Amino acid sequence: MRKKFENRMWLAGLFMVVSISGCGGGGDGSAAALPAAVPAASAVDAGGSNAATKGAVSTEAAAVNLGSAANYAILAKTAVNTTPISTVTGNVGVSPAARGYSTGWSLISEPTDTYFTSAQVVAPGKMYAADNVGGTTTADLTKAVGDMEIAYSAAVAKPAGVGPFLNLGAGTLTSQTLAPGVYTWASAVTIPTDLTLNGSANDVWVFQVTGTLDMAVAKKVILTGGALPKNVFWQVSGAVTIGADTQFKGIVLAKTSITFGKNATLDGRLLAQSAVTLDATRVTVP
Repeated sequence: MRKKFENRMWLAGLFMVVSISGCGGGGDGSAAALPAAVPAASAVDAGGSNAATKGAVSTEAAAVNLGSAANYAILAKTAVNTTPISTVTGNVGVSPAARGYSTGWSLISEPTDTYFTSAQVVAPGKMYAADNVGGTTTADLTKAVGDMEIAYSAAVAKPAGVGPFLNLGAGTLTSQTLAPGVYTWASAVTIPTDLTLNGSANDVWVFQVTGTLDMAVAKKVILTGGALPKNVFWQVSGAVTIGADTQFKGIVLAKTSITFGKNATLDGRLLAQSAVTLDATRVTVP
């Protein structure tokens, strides 16, 4: 019995030695395949998304800080004009232009001349102009316009998009579904069809447009997956023109003018360094 036991122990030890020696890097294909999984895992970013589909650093977008410009649904430097009847949920401000450059609003004064009300601005929203003499309106508008310009510059300064996030569609976005990130065009951008932005409530889109932005009539910006209008930023150096009956989403930071066609809608804000022109437009702050 002792002999048989010793033989069995010797065989078991030999089997263990052979098994261990077979686990080295020079063995069969199955042993070499294990390290190959490491690069694949390293392609996943801290948020759990595949970095290859996110366009490297260009998609690490953070929301643009609007400062006190966020107190307004519409803010412009030279004019805020409407063809009745537009409806705005939120405050409307114009500065350094005076009240005479807010046309089509049926402004209603109040005794202290701190603000105006209008049937087209949903309460408690108000309208403000640089020549309101009451309260701190003039100073508040000056600060808000300065913050608007800072926000525009901050959006410009974000690292430009790379790969599929750079000059997508050569400036024509036809039936696109876009992941979160920073998208950059060294040209004008035209949106001839519906545009879908797909992401979560925490995701951010920043569109850097070195030219004009135009969206065709009766089209939509569609947000899916929980994406929110407050996290969509359109930084545009040229004029922004949104077609009639279009449903647009996001914060528009325009270096020049913004024009919305008849019966268009916006879930967002219009922040222009010249004029905003509406035509029976509905604007709702996000």
